[in-house]
Amino acid sequence: MSSIFDCGDEAQLLAGMRHARQAISRGELIVMPTDTVYGVAADAFSPAAVQRLLDAKGRGRNQPPPVLVGSKEVLHALAESVPEPVQRLVDAFWPGGLTIVLPAQPSLAWDLGETQGTVAVRMPEGRVALELLAETGPLAVSSANLTGQDAAISALDAERMLGDSVAVYLSDGVSRDGIASTIVDATSLVPRGAEPVTGGVRILRSGAVSRERLEEVLGDLLEPAVQPTQADEDS
Repeated sequence: MSSIFDCGDEAQLLAGMRHARQAISRGELIVMPTDTVYGVAADAFSPAAVQRLLDAKGRGRNQPPPVLVGSKEVLHALAESVPEPVQRLVDAFWPGGLTIVLPAQPSLAWDLGETQGTVAVRMPEGRVALELLAETGPLAVSSANLTGQDAAISALDAERMLGDSVAVYLSDGVSRDGIASTIVDATSLVPRGAEPVTGGVRILRSGAVSRERLEEVLGDLLEPAVQPTQADEDS
């Protein structure tokens, strides 16, 4: 049976964090608050746990989850390279609602699904999320809902959809924004062999960080807007 902990109560917060860490270490799922929407999380380095996350949401391996990290520095361990414009994005918008897609570090022993050699990384805001990530390390996190349904903005929303597939629910009120993160693809900024870098940064999904704010940081490196596609619900 799942456990729900009210993170607004210090005693429940401490107990909830302990149970969440233990659940992650056992390869189970937890639901955690973030600054965008609630997320369902698993150990990013446990293929079985990541598959459990995909199964709980009703998703296939062709929709790999992003990875949440507890500090800016962790990006350098997960990505093959962090180009200077990407570092500008990190400095401007992390912690916050921006997910950045880069080529993954080839040495990483993980299986997030059919990523085509990339990883989508975000550092969220919020005490609960950051303290948990500091203790667990990177987590595979997708929005805490069934695929095709609205993203959960409370732990109760998430529990109604995910039920006992999740071991621990950390509740911290209603999500501050309730808007999923903006996702940008910066893979073309990483050189491949001797080929020169000719591409820019492309918005894959509009969300918490506006195009105008991205343009302020990237200038002409932000590629022109294209016809929007249906938004994915990842946090």
